[in-house]
Amino acid sequence: MEGLVIKVNRSENGTDFGITVSNLSFAYAKAPVLKGVDFHLEKSAIGLLGPNGSGKTTLLRCLLGQVPLKKDQVSVLGWDMAKKARIARTGLGWMPETGGIIPDMSGVAVVAYMGELSGMPARDAMQRAHEVLHYVGLGDERYRPCDKYSQGMKQRLKLAQALVHDPEWIFLDEPTSGLDPRGRVSILELIRDLAHHKGLGVILSTHLLADVESVCQEILVLRDGELMAQQQVDAGAREPRQVFEVEGFGNEEAFLAGLSALGAEVTQEHRLLLVTLDLSTVSGAESDSGFDTGAGVKAILAVALDNEYALRRLRRRPVTLAEEFYRMVEA
Repeated sequence: MEGLVIKVNRSENGTDFGITVSNLSFAYAKAPVLKGVDFHLEKSAIGLLGPNGSGKTTLLRCLLGQVPLKKDQVSVLGWDMAKKARIARTGLGWMPETGGIIPDMSGVAVVAYMGELSGMPARDAMQRAHEVLHYVGLGDERYRPCDKYSQGMKQRLKLAQALVHDPEWIFLDEPTSGLDPRGRVSILELIRDLAHHKGLGVILSTHLLADVESVCQEILVLRDGELMAQQQVDAGAREPRQVFEVEGFGNEEAFLAGLSALGAEVTQEHRLLLVTLDLSTVSGAESDSGFDTGAGVKAILAVALDNEYALRRLRRRPVTLAEEFYRMVEA
C-alpha cells in the first residue's frame, strides 16, 4: 500500500477540487429521474444512499458527464460537465457495479489498457498498473486471465482500474457486491485508506448502510429523484430528541412520575426503560454547536436521585445511520 502515491492534480484552476450540483433535473424520457438536486462536496468520503429507483446511478452518470447536461448544472474539479466532461474525467475514477472484465486478458493488461484509454503513455500505464495491482492485493495474480478471477479479485481489479490514472475522485457503485464477509472488509479497508490517508474524494453508492458507516464522513440521501438530506454520518447525535437507556431499581412509580414532569416519554424494552427526552427543553443542553447529551444524562440522574431510584445503567442510545436513513426515506 505504501507504494501508491496520488500525485496528479487536475483541477480547472488548480484550487477547486470539489463537486457542485445546481438545480439538477434529468429525465431519460418523460418521467424525471432527478428533480432539482443541489449540493456541494469537498474531497472526503461520501455515502450515496437511497432506495432502488431513487436516482443514485443516474446521479453518478451525471457527475461523470456520461449524459447530456445543461450549462452550470454540474461542476467537477472546477470543470463544467456540460462542456468539459472529457477533460474532467481525466481526474475521475469509476468503479461500476458490473463490467470491467475483458476475457483472456491478464489483470495487469486490463488495468494498463484502462490507463492508456485515460491518456497515459503505454509505458507509464503499464508501470502504474503494476503499482495499483500491488496496492489492491493482486500483485501475485496480475498475470492470470482476469475472467478466471474470483468475485473478490474482480472487485479489486475494478478498483485498480479506477485508480490507475491518479484520479482526484473515485465513484464506486456497490463495490462490495457479491463478496463474502472477509472480502467485504478488505475492500472497505482499501476504500477507507484511499479517502482518509491517500487524499482521494470518494463517493460510495451502496444499499449496505454498514459500509457507509465504516467508511464515510458524510451522506447524501435520495428519494424519488429528490435530495432528502446532506449531513454528517454522526449528525443524529446532534438532534434535540435523544433516547436514553435506563435500568435500575427502587421506587419506579415515583421515578416515572419525575420523568413525566421532566417532559420525557418512556417506553419499556425488556428490562430497559427507553427515555426519550427533548434536549431543547433541558436547561444548559443547547449550544451553538448543537445539543449536549450529557445535560440529558444529568437531568435523568437528578430525577433518579430525587425519587430514590438506583441506576444500574444510564446512557444515550446510539443513533444508527440505518435509523436515520429509514426515517428520511419513509417520511
